[in-house]
Amino acid sequence: MAYGVSPELRREAAELGEAGKHEPKLRENGIPADVLEKLLPGNDVIELDEPVIAGGLGYRFAKRAFDVCATGAALIVLAIPMLVIAAKIKSESPGPVIYAQERVGRGGRPFNVYKFRSMYVDAESRGARWASGDDPRVTPFGRFMRERRIDEVPQFVNILKGDMSLIGPRPERPAFCEEFEKRIHGWHYRTLVRPGLSGLAQVTGGYDLLPKEKIVLDLEYIEHRSALLDLKIILRTLGVVRTGEGAR
Repeated sequence: MAYGVSPELRREAAELGEAGKHEPKLRENGIPADVLEKLLPGNDVIELDEPVIAGGLGYRFAKRAFDVCATGAALIVLAIPMLVIAAKIKSESPGPVIYAQERVGRGGRPFNVYKFRSMYVDAESRGARWASGDDPRVTPFGRFMRERRIDEVPQFVNILKGDMSLIGPRPERPAFCEEFEKRIHGWHYRTLVRPGLSGLAQVTGGYDLLPKEKIVLDLEYIEHRSALLDLKIILRTLGVVRTGEGAR
């Protein structure tokens, strides 16, 4: 799906979309019109069919059991590295080590996703909103964490709680969901299943997919999800974490 958008514009839209994932006070300030124009180029309105959810009871039980066992073990193994990360965050700037951000979960229910703080606590005073690229509001270590996806590690707690799964459509912020639904009728179908730490759209499309393209891959995952597909996505996600390239 090209949608007549050049690679340069795609990259700019992807950077703005990434910035929006961290933007303070997004719900209060809304999404700027020029940002929406880049994320949703053109005037077309997409109508999506509701997907048939794949995966029987056995798969769902095994998926949840694997989520709990894998993330529980990971949190034990990563306990000391997480303490080191917390100390590094504190050494660069005062403020909380972990912050909570509202996202839309299964069934459209909001929940708080946890992340290591990658911005200065006075982020709003350090530069223009929606900065991308060399954002002055991001700490030096915060930039490294984002490149390596380290800031996402606290979401293992979300998975243990049942808010998320290891694999599924990435949860979006409410403001994005509201705006995307206006042009992509059926965007909410991606919340038919538990959201994931990583997903098919992130490892297949890479960095510069538009929302119109991401939703197609999200629905494809919902319709074809299986233990084998989940394993493939996990392995590809590990590759992204190792190289720092690909999904954002």
